[in-house]
Amino acid sequence: MKIAFFSTKPYDKQFFEKENEKYGFELNFYETHLGPHIVNAIEKEDAVCVFVNDQLNREVIEVLAQKGIKIIALRCAGFNNVDMDAAKEFGIYICRVPAYSPEAVAEHAMAMLLTLNRKTHKAYNRVREQNFSLNGLLGFNLYQKKIGVIGTGKIGKAFAKIALGFGAEVIAYDLYPDQSLSDLKVKYVDLETLFTQSDIISLHCPLTVDNHYLINKESIDKMKSGVTIINTSRGNLINTTDAIQALKNRQIGLLGIDVYEQEEKLFFKDLSATIIDDDTIQLLMSFPNVLLTAHQAFFTKEALEQISQRTLKSIDELLQNRTTDQEVLL
Repeated sequence: MKIAFFSTKPYDKQFFEKENEKYGFELNFYETHLGPHIVNAIEKEDAVCVFVNDQLNREVIEVLAQKGIKIIALRCAGFNNVDMDAAKEFGIYICRVPAYSPEAVAEHAMAMLLTLNRKTHKAYNRVREQNFSLNGLLGFNLYQKKIGVIGTGKIGKAFAKIALGFGAEVIAYDLYPDQSLSDLKVKYVDLETLFTQSDIISLHCPLTVDNHYLINKESIDKMKSGVTIINTSRGNLINTTDAIQALKNRQIGLLGIDVYEQEEKLFFKDLSATIIDDDTIQLLMSFPNVLLTAHQAFFTKEALEQISQRTLKSIDELLQNRTTDQEVLL
């Protein structure tokens, strides 16, 4: 049983090789992302394991089928980068990891909010330069602020509970409200109400055709002046051009993003000695009220352990035609 891993880093190899001691698969690791440029190099593999920025369009999936690939395993929760119809047509199983340590992402979202608000990243640099002034570091209490959570799946639910712990009032939008959150006094509202009432908005929903550019000029104009927006889900939930304009006119007061529309060209790479020709992200990073991290919300020991465990377990069960947890099958 051979598995080809794409978009891999040293930590992927570390955790998957350790977990693979239970299975004895032959693991081949490629640093490059999976796309049309590399798919023909696959030989005698049973499965491919991919990440968020691998592009599995119809062209790639057709070649995978011709190569005898039986499974596409996503070591992440999102699957917007896979042509699901093509995979079904060519008889390739898809599995993912929808439930890995939701607390990891939720805690990072809160960390971004706290950092932006209390400006601890700026204070750290100041003190190192022996500047102990507080000017420009003014924040606000989260206590009794209204925090809007869009998407209350496992990650959104974890974030909502953290926000409640700060004494915030939490309102939420989801197509399928969670009664256990309602029992904790989280109030479900429609999207327009969430946009208009929230002091802080945190995105925790998968990217779909329906919510592409959910945050755009029209929705931003409905929000409170100086709203804080946090996105640890998918970059295309936010129209970056509209967000930049809203930052310029102060409609958005703070913006924290762990994901970015064009991140596949940038994230998970060391570009410190490179001239980046993406003017949009350069402009974003120039704003003092923007915090950008490079898709690291998932990056905890616990999450990587769970990702490797769930991924290899699903592959093993599918290769042997055994039933697997329905939540990981697409």
